[in-house]
Amino acid sequence: MIKIGEGVEGLVFDFDGTLADTMPHHYRAWGDVLRARGGHFPEPLFYSLGGKATVEIVGILNQQMGYDLDPVEVAAAKEERFLDYIDQVKPIEAVAELARLHRGRLPMGIGSGNLRWLVERTLAAIDMVGFFEVIVTADDVQHGKPDPETFLLAAQKLGVPPARCQVLEDGELGLEAARRAGMIATDIRMYVEEAN
Repeated sequence: MIKIGEGVEGLVFDFDGTLADTMPHHYRAWGDVLRARGGHFPEPLFYSLGGKATVEIVGILNQQMGYDLDPVEVAAAKEERFLDYIDQVKPIEAVAELARLHRGRLPMGIGSGNLRWLVERTLAAIDMVGFFEVIVTADDVQHGKPDPETFLLAAQKLGVPPARCQVLEDGELGLEAARRAGMIATDIRMYVEEAN
């Protein structure tokens, strides 16, 4: 079971790949959209960009893969395609169990690189609406992960000092953002692997 650090007064959860097992479905949606445009998204690159906003990812693909994709159009198409898979999304149980255990006991928030409407739709799909006092998304910040802005804003809105916040994350960019925010950074991947 994931442990809460000593002196922790608030929990901030990354969303995709941490609370909700969305990453395989996001990758499928990317594959569908890029194939239709003659492109490809190498899987290791996809996972290395976990936590980045979708529109930023298109820019990175253009740069690294030599594509000339319209970031806004392709990002919108990818998010729409993801909705075709949303009913297949399940919670990541080791993390969802922690949220259920501390609901109403500790202030809890989400700090996601995704769009607010997509986080809210996915929360409904995994039956976790109303668990979190604060949801900070790409819509709320100027700088995405690994910049600490997402997590610092979540802590501010929760009313908890950053040093008293524990961040649960599955991505290197998010873990770096949590450390840069001065928070306790917990890599959930080892707990998920233990459970499997």
